[in-house]
Amino acid sequence: MRKRCDRNRKRSKRRAIYCPIHKCYIDSVSQKYQLFADNVQQLRQRGMGRQNAHILVAAKTTVSLKGEWLEAFWCDRCQKTEWYYVKRTGERTYNLSVAPSRLWQQVTGTIDPRGNPSVGEFTRKQSKRLNYNSSKSFHFYD
Repeated sequence: MRKRCDRNRKRSKRRAIYCPIHKCYIDSVSQKYQLFADNVQQLRQRGMGRQNAHILVAAKTTVSLKGEWLEAFWCDRCQKTEWYYVKRTGERTYNLSVAPSRLWQQVTGTIDPRGNPSVGEFTRKQSKRLNYNSSKSFHFYD
């Protein structure tokens, strides 16, 4: 028979996510970055039929993928933060793998590491400067 305090517990339980190397519990240190699919092959890899995938991509340019995201975790034994691709397999079970670089192009809410292609090189350099002094950035000739 269970104790009364166990029966009345209303708080949510901790996610059972463990380090793939040490098998110890790891703590989340970032938000979840949801994945999306923008072409038919990505939907087909996840088990969707060819015709349904074509219809869905034609109707919507991007499709949110349920139960898949990128998240950073801290492991006490490794003493480092690592980004993982997390896939929910059950109600409280997850598969973890190190996040490959190709998945970063399928994530919503992140900044492209290569920068915005519509921004010029001069503007990009000026935004990275620590001591921004606009008049000294331009060379005037008499």
